[in-house]
Amino acid sequence: MTHPAHDGEREAARQTASELGPSTVALGLDVTDRASFSAFLDDAEQQLGPVDVLVNNAGIMPIGPFLAEDDATAQRILDINVHGVILGMKLALARMVGRGRGHVVNIASQAGKYGFPGGATYCASKAAVINLSRAVRKELRGSGVEISVISPVAVNTELGLGLSEPRQRQFRKIEPGQVADAIVETLRLPKFDVHVPKQLAVSQRITALMPIALQDGLSRVSHADAVLSQADGAARAGYELRASRSEPGLEAAPEQPQLTRAGRDGSADRSVAKEPTRDQDSD
Repeated sequence: MTHPAHDGEREAARQTASELGPSTVALGLDVTDRASFSAFLDDAEQQLGPVDVLVNNAGIMPIGPFLAEDDATAQRILDINVHGVILGMKLALARMVGRGRGHVVNIASQAGKYGFPGGATYCASKAAVINLSRAVRKELRGSGVEISVISPVAVNTELGLGLSEPRQRQFRKIEPGQVADAIVETLRLPKFDVHVPKQLAVSQRITALMPIALQDGLSRVSHADAVLSQADGAARAGYELRASRSEPGLEAAPEQPQLTRAGRDGSADRSVAKEPTRDQDSD
């Protein structure tokens, strides 16, 4: 039996595919399940030909204080954000390497490069994606297959609802089209480490030279530390509920809330959370 929310996601995907034209198809996918991911790739190749590009973009971002986070929430984040990427890479790369061509683009986040309070496990999951990509790229050197990792700031999607805005302009929310443009540009001119917006690459190099205490101080002064820790819980409530139903087999019982959400005062508020396995929101 499927969850009504998942049925709605399938219908939305079909509608989007129809708007994009006959060369686009909508296929169901649970990134945490090997059989589902394998069937997804089989169906895609049957209808469209060999998979030349895989964009691993499924992810969830429940937020709240680390010590208040329950184990099911942490497991769901890692299952979707990390194991889903690992599984997709293994299945797609096996096909690509055999043909001597292909490109896997993994969507990470600036959260994976800078640890933000209020989203510790999420930050860890995106850091894992970055280093997974780096390691696999080295293993595939000379194979003809490219690996890229794209790290945007918060994106103006449901996942980014209610987040606080930092003072630095380059770290403020961007539009989904900017991430899409970065993906297309990366496919045309392969590059491993892609920041969105681009100027963040310079900021990262400068920050890496600073002592950790100075880095922390700048995060506080710029309000970067407040982006997740002082999010608007009411604005995120719908997303958090939908995300809590994102992994089949880990549905939250009505009497057992699954996520902590931080209010503007930093206090923990128990609630449900997560983003769906099947849709592909940017971080």
